[in-house]
This record gives sequence, structure tokens and C-alpha cells, in this order.
Amino acid sequence: MESDLVWLLLGLPLAFMLGWGASRIDLRQLRAENRSVPKAYFKGLNFLLNEQQDQAIDAFIEAVQNDPDTSELHFALGNLFRRRGEYDRAVRVHEHLLSRGDLAKKDRERAQHALALDFLKAGLLDRAEDALAKLEGTPFEGQARLALLAIYERSRDWSRATAIAQKMHHAGQGDFSTRQAHYLCEQAQERVGGNDLEGARTLLEQARTLALQAPRPHIDLAHLHQRMGQPRSALSSLQTLIAAAPAALPLAATLLVETARASGQTAEVLDRLQEHYAAAPSLDVLDAIVALTAESNAPAAQGRLWYLRHLEAEPSLVAAAKWMVGERLEHEQYHPLVQRALDHATQPLTRYRCAACGFEARQHFWQCPGCQTWDSYPARRVEEL
Repeated sequence: MESDLVWLLLGLPLAFMLGWGASRIDLRQLRAENRSVPKAYFKGLNFLLNEQQDQAIDAFIEAVQNDPDTSELHFALGNLFRRRGEYDRAVRVHEHLLSRGDLAKKDRERAQHALALDFLKAGLLDRAEDALAKLEGTPFEGQARLALLAIYERSRDWSRATAIAQKMHHAGQGDFSTRQAHYLCEQAQERVGGNDLEGARTLLEQARTLALQAPRPHIDLAHLHQRMGQPRSALSSLQTLIAAAPAALPLAATLLVETARASGQTAEVLDRLQEHYAAAPSLDVLDAIVALTAESNAPAAQGRLWYLRHLEAEPSLVAAAKWMVGERLEHEQYHPLVQRALDHATQPLTRYRCAACGFEARQHFWQCPGCQTWDSYPARRVEEL
């Protein structure tokens, strides 16, 4: 019993010494690690917060060299290269990550997405398409499909864009029925260019069925019927437009006047236009009313009175300029000068403006040429916004 107590008393100091030595070794190792990767990493982070990207890249490269197995440092470095426009270096970083056999599935999918973004930013659309296709079934699937959709739209590959839009629609990633209707309308335009008018009509009728509330199929179909010498069918399409998407009528007001004249229904169409203007005043609808009023038995000045009524409701330089066209000034010799000045001043006011990016154009676009957004142009002119 006494010998056991002696051994216990001798063992306690020994155990204490061994524990103390082990702790010293762990502390040295921890200090050594803190002197390598974290120091360079936090140095790079500090440069990044101060918007010193060149110094941040140098610091992250140093950190990666000290610990090449750290995937987060690779991601940070690749993102910095992409932001600086050094897409080839960003691609090399992310391809190096994908070549590692020990990379976790989550990090591999993330690296694949980052690589696809590198190719997209570099404009390498074919390589970006291949990289995005590999993201099917991953958490990045939705983003990849949207990027593929943008690629197919940019290359005007409407059939493949339709396939992607259908996938996203059925997967509950949004309502893409209107977008698909646009694709059918774009294909119809190509058919019209090839003089396949019947094929174009079939596509436009499909687009109208797919998205009844979308105004473009109704308007494009009316244009096509007018071209085919079928004014009554064109007028029917526009009447459907008024019922389904009345806010878009200003875009078809001129066409409505033409179909009314060709089909001999100017009185009926004039009534519809006046009803629409009373509910939602518009410069284009106003012009259509004036044009049809001038063809009726009413005095010529009665049509121009509509511009005065519009001015009573709201100030409009465009309406004032159009009213002055048929008026006589006290000093008649100065009328052309005043009219020219008004017409020049109203030109910017008659443009259309994209609600997404602010890009202005003389004509209405279904897809903005600036930001590629669909249906971003309101049906009203700049002065009416």
C-alpha cells in the first residue's frame, strides 16, 4: 500500500511535466500557423476593404502558396481576378480547383459555377454554355439556366431558348409564358422575312394562345393580316388587344386607323378610341382620334380641338406643337420659325424610354437594345411618363 502511494506521488510531477511539454508544442505549432496563412489572408482582406485590389491579389497569392489546399483562398483570388478583368487568370484558378481530387462536392459545384462566370464575363459563350450545362441538378441550377437563356437570346437561338424557358416554367422558377410568346414572335418575323406568311401566322396564333395578356402577338398578328390584305382580320386582332391589354393600345393606334380605313369601319373605331382616351389619355390615341375625325363630316378645326382639350387636362408641349400646325398666327411670316422650334423641342419628348436602364429610342422595342430586358419599354412616350 505504501509502495503504491510512493509511485503515485512520483507519477504526479511526471504527468504534469508531460502535459506542460505537450501544451508548449501545441502553442508553438499554433503560433507557426498564425504566422503563415492567417497573417497573409487578413492582410489581403484589409487591402480588399481599402479597395487596393493589386495589393490584395499579391497577399492572397502569398497565402495560397503557403497553404495550397485552402479552397476559400482560391475562390477569393479567382473572384478578384474576374473583377479586375483578368479572366484568363481567374479561369486558371478555378480550373486548378476542379482538378483537385480531394475537393468536396459543394466546393466543386461552386468552382464550376465560378468557372462559368469567368467564361461569361470573357465573352467565351461556347465555353460558358458547356460549363453552365454541368450545373444541372446543383444548387446553381436556376442561375445557370438564366445565364443559358441570356446566351441563347443573344445568339437568337429561339428554339433552345424556348426549351430552357419551358424547363424553368415547369420547375416553378417563374412565369415564362410571355417570354416564350416573344420567342414565337421573333421566329414569326424570320418567317415573314422569308415570305412564309402562313407559317408566321401559325406561330403568332400560338403565341397569342400561350400568353393572351401579352400585347405583342395581337399587334404582330394585326400587322401580318394587314400585309396579307385582310384588314377585317387585322381589326379583329386589334379589338382583341383592346380587351386583353388595353394599356398597349397606344402602340397600335396608327395601325388601328389604317385597318379602320381599309375595312370601312372608321365610325366604330373612332367611338372605341374616344372611349379609351376618356379612360386613359394618350398622345398616340389622341393622334388617331384627330386623324379619324378629319375624315368624318365634322369641320376640319374640330379635330384640332382635341389637342386643346388635352392641354386643358394636362400641359403637353407635343400637343401644343401639333395644335399649332393648323393655326394662324398674328404674324404669319414667323409661323414656320415657331413651328420648327417647337418640333425641335418636342423630338426628345416623343421617344420611348426603357424603365430598366433608361435607354431612349425613337421607336418602341419589345426587348431593350441596351440592357436586353423584355417588355421594359412602356407604351407611352417620354413626355407622358
